[in-house]
Amino acid sequence: MLTITPTHRPFHHELTVPGDKSISHRSIMFSALAKGDTQITGFLKSADCLSTMACFRALGVEIEETGDVITVHGRGLRGLRAPQRILDAGNSGTTTRLMSGILAAQNFESTLTGDASIQKRPMKRVIEPLTAMGADITSEKGNGCAPLLIRGRKLHDIEWTSSVASAQVKSCILLAALCAGCSASVTEPALSRDHSERMLLSFGADVRSTKNPGGTFTAFIAPTYEFTSPGSIVVPGDISSAAYFLAAAMMVPGSEILVKNVGINPTRAGILTVLERMGADISAENADVTGEPCADLLLKHSELTAPGCDENGDLVIGGDLIPTLIDELPMIAVLATQLPCRTIIRDAAELKVKESDRIAVMTKNLKRMGADIEATDDGFIISGPAPLHGAEIDPHLDHRIAMSLAVAALAADGETVIRDADCVNISYPEFYQELRKLL
Repeated sequence: MLTITPTHRPFHHELTVPGDKSISHRSIMFSALAKGDTQITGFLKSADCLSTMACFRALGVEIEETGDVITVHGRGLRGLRAPQRILDAGNSGTTTRLMSGILAAQNFESTLTGDASIQKRPMKRVIEPLTAMGADITSEKGNGCAPLLIRGRKLHDIEWTSSVASAQVKSCILLAALCAGCSASVTEPALSRDHSERMLLSFGADVRSTKNPGGTFTAFIAPTYEFTSPGSIVVPGDISSAAYFLAAAMMVPGSEILVKNVGINPTRAGILTVLERMGADISAENADVTGEPCADLLLKHSELTAPGCDENGDLVIGGDLIPTLIDELPMIAVLATQLPCRTIIRDAAELKVKESDRIAVMTKNLKRMGADIEATDDGFIISGPAPLHGAEIDPHLDHRIAMSLAVAALAADGETVIRDADCVNISYPEFYQELRKLL
């Protein structure tokens, strides 16, 4: 249990958030598969990313930790060793899905599992394309979820059309092709995060991304035989972690926040578009667009006037914007309670299969805090502004819900109690320490 007492005093704060979780996962994976050593700085030492690191150590990869620098001694595309135990992805969907692609192309058998939450999350979305490539992968319980028994086999080329815009599905297929020395194309209904494509290029892979007639996107990888470390990787700050503090400054009048060195990759930065549509006074400073784009984000509190509303007076968040902010939607739902309009979040059914059913859990908890919110099949309808009050919150062990409602508590009337608050360790172990600095 954690108790948060609201603050009604403005704050002026500067911080650096932990490294990007998505990029941290990939930095370990790609470095392990490359020739040569890779030094990683800015790596996120959260539970999820440490699960990825532990899995690769179990596959024979030597990984050293010296202060804030991680050194991975790559074994090359054909150098992984058969694990002597079951591989445990913990609570990490990224680890489970991306590693499935890597393991499917090896010359050994492995079993990949995770915690109770992972064992309920859908894996058919990667089992199906991998099977189409010739993989032998079985859901041991027959329910399309982990544990997965993966018997490595020689894979073949594939042209796959995905029904959802998912960076995890896309990356799984690209990594399977990379390890198998074959080609793969993945067509998505919208452009998902492109961290894998950017990093694959830096290691020398032939990867291309194109926009197709009709608005779909295709990522393609050619057969790769030389995959060489670039020597170093710098992981920028995670925009998903930055979002909580940007939102805090929007919730508490008179406040100002500067979050330094944040990744602003366009496939991840939809939160910035939404904040502007809500009326935020936000600017990007000291931008660096080489490799993974990053910048310092400065937000000054301003009245939430929702200038981005449509002709009906609604703020609609949906369509191609959703893949660029899927992890920030719980925080966006909190902010929507304070807007002078109705907010409609749609096309986000993916929220149901995250660490929790985020649609149901956010709706239940925000109602406890006094919000006017209704769940839909693919999102929320939120009417504001609504004064929030303290309540006992159950995030259902979901880190993003716990952090979003902790920010809501800053502007609520009375104390808020969060159950199982330490679930934030999945992505941001220091979150509450940093939040207390605002009080």
